Amino acid sequence: MIDTQFAFDRYESLRGVLPQAKFSKASQTGSTLRDTAEHFDAYILDAFGVLNRGETAIEGAVKRMAELRAAGKKLIVLTNAASYTRVEILAKYHRLGFDFTADEVVSSRDIAFANLPTLKNDLVWAAISAEGDDFSDAPDQARLEDLISNPSLLGTAGGFLFLSTARWGAEETLELSNALKASPRPLVIANPDLVAPREDGLTIEPGMIAHGILAQTSTNAAFYGKPYDNAFDTALAKLTDIPRDRIAMVGDTLHTDVLGGAAAGIGTVLITDHGLFRGYDVTPFIEESGIRPDWIVATT
Repeated sequence: MIDTQFAFDRYESLRGVLPQAKFSKASQTGSTLRDTAEHFDAYILDAFGVLNRGETAIEGAVKRMAELRAAGKKLIVLTNAASYTRVEILAKYHRLGFDFTADEVVSSRDIAFANLPTLKNDLVWAAISAEGDDFSDAPDQARLEDLISNPSLLGTAGGFLFLSTARWGAEETLELSNALKASPRPLVIANPDLVAPREDGLTIEPGMIAHGILAQTSTNAAFYGKPYDNAFDTALAKLTDIPRDRIAMVGDTLHTDVLGGAAAGIGTVLITDHGLFRGYDVTPFIEESGIRPDWIVATT
């Protein structure tokens, strides 16, 4: 059963390969992000669990972003959602009522594509993606083809790029693991999340699958997105005029948002009511993990 406890335990089992960070001795508490506004001049915002849950905007989130803008705060969205091109993800936010500009959105997909190496002998990257992903935003030097529609790539691809689990299951994971055992090749994970909160519960995400594969093979893997520094470096490059102690990472998870933000040397805000910890008392999870946010607030 994929629930909050399962996801938390899996994240904890991976602590050795996640970034290291120091945390506050105690958390301040509030009802909404408004309660943190005097402490921060910029917010780096997770999407799922902070702005939206699945395809639905979180109640009050659109209004809160407008309030923060009116107060002079800078906003950056930092998302591990790798199934969308830049155009598509911006269109989604606009459809939900948010007014983010293209320059205010950083996705793990963008970061992975920016760092995707050129394979030797003009070999193809086999992409594990959502249906209809056209890879039009991929770098010119990278050849991408859809693995799910062309399973022969298991044997011929020069590397594998994991973007989405929407069309992926246990059988496909076994086949990929076996292919990598037979012929080790690079594995790039453009969404390090283990799970994602949606309207009807948690879904398994590429990070969960990837760590399982790594435990079974000798594959080399590169992760792009939160909690890794490649994600935070990209977001913080847009906020160079603001001291790091005046910037907050706002998210719904301890092991991606809070851990990653703390490792980057910025403030952290945990939203509890809409994401991974929806319906749970977050205190035991904080005490067990030692990952303590600077702020805990109920909702955006």
